[in-house]
Amino acid sequence: MSQPNSTPPGAPRRHIPFVPENSNMKEFTLRAVLLGLVMSVVLGAANAYLGLRAGITIAATYPAAVIGMAVLRIWKGTILEENLARTAGSIGESVAAGAIFTMPAFLIAGSWASFDPSVAYWKSTALMVVGGILGVLFVSLVRRSMVEDPDLPFPESVAASEIHKAGRRGAEAARYLFWNIGLGALVYALGEMRLFAADQNIFMRVGQLGKSIVRLGPLGSKNVLQTGAVSVVAAPTISPAYLGVGYVIGPELAALQFSGGVLAWGLLVPLMLFFLGPSLQQFMPTNATGPSDNDWATQAAAVWRYIVRPIAVGGMMVGAANTLFRMRKNLTSSIGRALAEVRQGQPSLASMARTERYMGSKVVFGLIGVMFVLMVGLYIYFSGNVLAGVVAAVVMIIVGFFFATASGNLVGMIGSSNNPISGLTLSTLIIAALLMVSLGMSGAKGVAVVLGVAAVVCVSSAVAGELLQDFKAGYILGGTPRTIQIVELISVVLSSLVMYFPLYILHVANIKGGGTGFGDAALPAPQAGLMAALAQGIVGGEMPWPLVVTGALFGVAMIMIKVRSPMLVAVGMYLPFATTFAIFCGGLIRWASDTMCKRAAFNEGQRTRVDSVGILIASGLIAGEALMGLLVATGKFFDKDLPHIFKDGSYTAGLVVLALLAFVMIRLPFSNAGNPHDPAPPAAMM
Repeated sequence: MSQPNSTPPGAPRRHIPFVPENSNMKEFTLRAVLLGLVMSVVLGAANAYLGLRAGITIAATYPAAVIGMAVLRIWKGTILEENLARTAGSIGESVAAGAIFTMPAFLIAGSWASFDPSVAYWKSTALMVVGGILGVLFVSLVRRSMVEDPDLPFPESVAASEIHKAGRRGAEAARYLFWNIGLGALVYALGEMRLFAADQNIFMRVGQLGKSIVRLGPLGSKNVLQTGAVSVVAAPTISPAYLGVGYVIGPELAALQFSGGVLAWGLLVPLMLFFLGPSLQQFMPTNATGPSDNDWATQAAAVWRYIVRPIAVGGMMVGAANTLFRMRKNLTSSIGRALAEVRQGQPSLASMARTERYMGSKVVFGLIGVMFVLMVGLYIYFSGNVLAGVVAAVVMIIVGFFFATASGNLVGMIGSSNNPISGLTLSTLIIAALLMVSLGMSGAKGVAVVLGVAAVVCVSSAVAGELLQDFKAGYILGGTPRTIQIVELISVVLSSLVMYFPLYILHVANIKGGGTGFGDAALPAPQAGLMAALAQGIVGGEMPWPLVVTGALFGVAMIMIKVRSPMLVAVGMYLPFATTFAIFCGGLIRWASDTMCKRAAFNEGQRTRVDSVGILIASGLIAGEALMGLLVATGKFFDKDLPHIFKDGSYTAGLVVLALLAFVMIRLPFSNAGNPHDPAPPAAMM
């Protein structure tokens, strides 16, 4: 854990990692690398299954941390070996996310004739390899400016580092962490077993269905307005992980994200339903199934998906641009430093502190050049047009760096579990599709090259966010950036080489079971279906541009009124309301804890102890749900679901569980404030 240090008053405190920079502790060892690669493949495959079935992935950082620590402890491995194994093991989930969000879209859209290995393996693998390597390279250029940014809390990096540190700090820290890993796992398992309901939608109906009023318009014309409307208020998901994330990021960021959900479901959805009513179908893609006129709950969900989410995508595009603009000095400084290093040469590794050793900029830019050439060839093959292939590759390089950086910023704020990769990919898809249409591309080849750009950016953004999270954990623990970069490159290549096979097995198994493969009820691949629909819609001229532009202007308005993070508000509109509400509850728990400390007049040492225990508890809850989520997903893969205690669990019982979790997260840290005269411990958060 970082130790306090003496610095002149007013000067910024120099970061001191858990493992000193002059330490020669073992780090890049064969056993650590092999263990990480095995975990990367296994955890990636499990997440591919979960994502295709449910549209979500489980962060692999925590399972990889706990498994790596347990296995390497047998051989008395070091904390840096554990960190390296976790780094390699967690990246498979990011490659899997990029794969499941885009690869099935080629088949759903009809751009690929089949998903057989002879047709799809090398194409899928090439896209994943290029995207994964570029994600590592892009974030390597801006690593320092983002990792050292004091405004980015990096909740999951802190949680992962606490897992590693707990085993080294003694029994007390380990007790807080691992007991709450067990608690988080237990709560998640009981929810899956339906002892309680983890989610429930509450509908507040306004007006009477089937009735309308007539108002006189200009020159006596009559306007018929629907009076049957509904506002859907989703209760918070009972999730230990979401509560933990909200606790770590704090009440301000949690409230900012939640405000997006309130805008979406408290304003836009009811407003659209009031004016649109059953005419909602005209705003949907031609291949989408619309709700029935009398199914208002389903109509509300359709409004959110087909109207509010495109608005949120426009807001995210502007928010991402604003994020990069605010970071322009740090980013240009990082890139300028890299370019200067290319001209002057990298200092010798021996002359650099171990924690400052990184992959040379010449190597990074050289590999980016190689990837660019590969992309040009790949996109020319997809499009059958040289100009379109070159333009697509240029767009991918520019937009890929843009969104890889934005993805890293979001991970720094809310963690990789809540990183809206699909939203960033949709933004990329829109840009690429517009350019392809302007070049005259159409039909299956036009859709294929658009999806090809989106696929590379999707994998790149997912990998970039995860790697930046790993960089931050390494920064806290004292890892060597260069070894982290090298092991990530190895891991993304291996994961990309094998990730096609879980997708192919699930696709074929679904067909043999009577399904149609990707896109049916048993294997819905929801994000890929949306990507395919949008690519076809843009190339075919059916994209709802007014909604995207509306979202962009909304983002501009938020910037003008000085909203702290327009991107985070747009993300709140894009994510399910129950998710943002649960994270907000975690932020409220942190606020309650801080308020109690102030009222008790705790000194700095006591507040630090409360914060340290609170972060350990939140980290344990996050890791516990992730571990149990992985076990449940593995069981589902082999058709072994957990038994159900009740047919339908009670959400009231879920609220009781939520209250108990809140009690633990507030009371346990508060009771460990200690004596005001005790020395302050090292802070848990960096």
